[in-house]
Amino acid sequence: MKKGIALLLIFALLAAMFCACAAKSEKPAASDAADDAKTIGILMPTKEQTTWTSQGERLVASFGAKGYNTLIEYAEDDSAKQVMQIENMISKGADALIIAAVDCAALTDACEKAKDAGIYIVASDRLITNTSALDYYVTFDLIRMGELQGQYIADQLDLANTSETYTMEIFSGSQDDTNAISFYNGSMNILKQYIDSGKLVVKSGQIEYAQTAIQSWDSSKAQSRMDNLLSGYYADDHLDAVLCAADCLSIGVISSLESMGYGTDANPFPVLTGQDAELAAVKNIKAGKQSMTAFLDDDTRVAIIVEVVEALLNGQTLEADTTYNNNVFDVPTKTYDPYLIDKDNVNYLVDVGFYTQAEIDG
Repeated sequence: MKKGIALLLIFALLAAMFCACAAKSEKPAASDAADDAKTIGILMPTKEQTTWTSQGERLVASFGAKGYNTLIEYAEDDSAKQVMQIENMISKGADALIIAAVDCAALTDACEKAKDAGIYIVASDRLITNTSALDYYVTFDLIRMGELQGQYIADQLDLANTSETYTMEIFSGSQDDTNAISFYNGSMNILKQYIDSGKLVVKSGQIEYAQTAIQSWDSSKAQSRMDNLLSGYYADDHLDAVLCAADCLSIGVISSLESMGYGTDANPFPVLTGQDAELAAVKNIKAGKQSMTAFLDDDTRVAIIVEVVEALLNGQTLEADTTYNNNVFDVPTKTYDPYLIDKDNVNYLVDVGFYTQAEIDG
């Protein structure tokens, strides 16, 4: 009997030792290990424009390479959907949100919920307004963008030296995007003097920002407005320049111009500006339909955003380049410069890996 009890005690001891060794050698699951990593929420307005898909993809890759978890959503240009996406990321425990707003004034409540949850908020390229919940803003130099476009028109028409008179129409960005007024103001820094002197004639008389704004940056709305301008004011006159704030507008304008017979030796396209280096616009530049676009280098933009987010997460103070007021306070801001692209340097976009040669030539 004693021998049997002794054997049972030995077996029990061996079993306990085996379990202890197994517990010590067991490794945590990958999901458990990832729980220590901070989570970055990335909210882009749409997949319809290359600039947003490129930014989103590169942000995911850059944060992933540094060991962060990422969540990414595109809002299909629906501000209510973007609000729900922000709230969803709050519930998933995001530590920081990078938001390119659909409607800059529609995110107040959602951002304040995020701030109450201890989440840092960085606005990318579009300034979120009417809230103190914003921590930082990263954008290109907005006034400089407009000046770049305005100066291009001035240079191409040689307005500083000519005695000729030229016609021009203006297509500004959406009024729910706080950047659009800055683009307009920048371009007017260059062009208003020529409008006032009569060297540039806006035959429609639609010169003010509100008169020229295209809601939602909608190409079809830009095309419709240009149809009306051409038939109403240029049936017997040539349009020499079109100040378009972005490629999405220039694409609609070009469709209208082509339908009215522009694009021939006798009736050439006007000087036509844009920004974002959308593939369709780049192809139009190569084809001589659009004159220029402004490229926003994603590598530069993403590097700055990552720097800002990491500084916030680590409790570090980051010196701002400037500030932009969002109707509540002066938001600390990091900026970078746009890069002018025209027919002479369009292959720069291939050199920096934004497009392949096949994409541009296709």
